Amino acid sequence: MPVFGVSEADRDAPYVRGREHVVLGPGRAAQSYLDVERVVQAAVQSRCSALHPGWGFLSENPLLATLCAQHGVTFVGPPPHVTAMMGSKTKAKAAMKAAGLATIPGSDGVLQSPEQARAIADSIGYPVLFKAENGGGGRGMRIARAPQEVETAYAEAQAEARAAFGGDKVYVEKLIEGGRHVEIQVFADRYGRAVHLGERDCTVQRNHQKLIEESPSPALTADQRAATCDAAARACARIGYVGAGTMEMLLDLSSGQGTLRFMEMNCRLQVEHTVSEMRTGKDLVIAQLQVAAGAVLPWPQPELSPTHVIECRINAEDPANNFAPAPGTITAWQPPSGDGIRVDTHVEAGYVVPPFYDSLLAKVIVSAPDRAAAIAKMLAALGSFTIEGVPTTVAMHRQILASPAFQNGHYDTRSIPGWP
Repeated sequence: MPVFGVSEADRDAPYVRGREHVVLGPGRAAQSYLDVERVVQAAVQSRCSALHPGWGFLSENPLLATLCAQHGVTFVGPPPHVTAMMGSKTKAKAAMKAAGLATIPGSDGVLQSPEQARAIADSIGYPVLFKAENGGGGRGMRIARAPQEVETAYAEAQAEARAAFGGDKVYVEKLIEGGRHVEIQVFADRYGRAVHLGERDCTVQRNHQKLIEESPSPALTADQRAATCDAAARACARIGYVGAGTMEMLLDLSSGQGTLRFMEMNCRLQVEHTVSEMRTGKDLVIAQLQVAAGAVLPWPQPELSPTHVIECRINAEDPANNFAPAPGTITAWQPPSGDGIRVDTHVEAGYVVPPFYDSLLAKVIVSAPDRAAAIAKMLAALGSFTIEGVPTTVAMHRQILASPAFQNGHYDTRSIPGWP
């Protein structure tokens, strides 16, 4: 039977009710979900044989996997050395380039001086983007659009990286504007077998948080899709990856049909894995547990259904108030249902949205024969979704889905289609 590790803020959550659980600490994540020693201690004291880290918090922290191994607890995820390598953006880029994936032009490693930064920026052409070596979430990033902006952008990226991540190592890449963000779901076992489960288009984002995902991507050709997905699976096997992971790619549209370029790898199960499950019929969490237990990959290269799948991420936020988080009590809750509609949620009427964490309430996923039908089904599903008590992003999603830009697929990472 599973044992849930929860904070004080989540101890009465619906998903904990009637199930064995361990309180890790106070509501603030730093004192509970982000405390590696507390998490491992809870697993050991509960006599758990394996620890599944979920899709956030410590899921990509190699120290967690290392401590699990030291205390006889199986970590459900990749080996710590792989997570550490992918956590270093420049090492990950080098590894993926060696495995045959296209990468974004830029420095081969971290920058040593403003002079080196200027020389590389001059060679690859402006604009350029300075990025934290161990960053994430959009922090530690600065743009330079001309040579005279390099020194300031470099210094500011270093300062933010130091404050956010405890180190000031940064690198530089060509800034690709007007591209599409595409991610490839991969899965591997410990015996060198790896497959992909297709791609997901996640171009619709705000502040690097994905709002809408769909598969297949309306921006890719069949040849691009086949070549890059196969290459991602081979790269996954080459680096010794184990379990579920995601290759984050940027479709560079600056020439011809475009080139899918590797950005980074998420060494965990993602919130959006449900899109891939709907297209393949595979349960990735069960497969994670099987592979962690030493089983071979439970299926050959999965076939992708000809259907179109769309997911909307519903948050307790107020889009009209600069997306301010909206903790509070859910007074009414009636999610949509029906053929081809899936809702993943931990919420019910009476649930109190805590102020400490990401405000995700639910994921609504629909499947239909084609993209137009999937958009129509999602609009109907969201129209029947009743949530009262807190502001949500439901109306915003409907506005995006109904916009001409989204419906014709002509948008990129620079803006949210149909939204101010």
